Amino acid sequence: MPQPSLEHSHRPSDISVRLAAGPDTSYLRDWIYGGIDGAVTTFAIVAGSVGANLSTKVILILGIANLLADGFSMAAANYSGSKSENEDFQRLKAIEEKHIEFEPDGEREELRQIFSGKGFSGDDLEEIVRLISSNRTTWIETMMQAEYGMSDAMRNPLKAALYTFAAFVLFGSIPLVPFVLPFPADAVSATILTAIAFFAIGSFRAKWSQRHWMSCGVETMAIGMLAAGIAYLAGHGLQTWLG
Repeated sequence: MPQPSLEHSHRPSDISVRLAAGPDTSYLRDWIYGGIDGAVTTFAIVAGSVGANLSTKVILILGIANLLADGFSMAAANYSGSKSENEDFQRLKAIEEKHIEFEPDGEREELRQIFSGKGFSGDDLEEIVRLISSNRTTWIETMMQAEYGMSDAMRNPLKAALYTFAAFVLFGSIPLVPFVLPFPADAVSATILTAIAFFAIGSFRAKWSQRHWMSCGVETMAIGMLAAGIAYLAGHGLQTWLG
């Protein structure tokens, strides 16, 4: 059986370089959230504005205002959320450092039970506990991952915010295209372009998935259009109710 193409080299020198660089931090979710939210909110504004027979100029003003205001708001919220996650990591790390300092036997027992749950026992289990607890840094890292599900590959709050804002503006501007380029300036054109935007987001996501890009694209398009439809129906219903 021929060997498949591997994602990276396993030569000792290449492994050393890769590990020295540290783990990659993913900002995929920031990109996906920002893109979907931008397309949904702008589409809802465009669809509602077209239904209300507003002028192209007004639609563009409302759409661009939404892109900047909501995009910044979402980015700011993501910045604060990411920063809070990092601060929580440091808080829990300080707790582990304190417990290892003042209750090392209890922390070793935690290690023992953690690796016992992974199937180790007897001398092998005791050797693992001895080795991990002999290095303070490794001990703390192990406890952070096993006890709290956290790793030290923390996300940069500013990068997370910028990814969110960029995706929000990029994909959120797509429903406005019919009103600035020679497309039919109506809700149908905005709907088609928004669906394409959702499909593009999903297809891009496939780069980090084992699924086919078509499957990811269709799934994201379906979810995005459902969200956009709910937003539109809510706005249309309120407009009808308020007369």
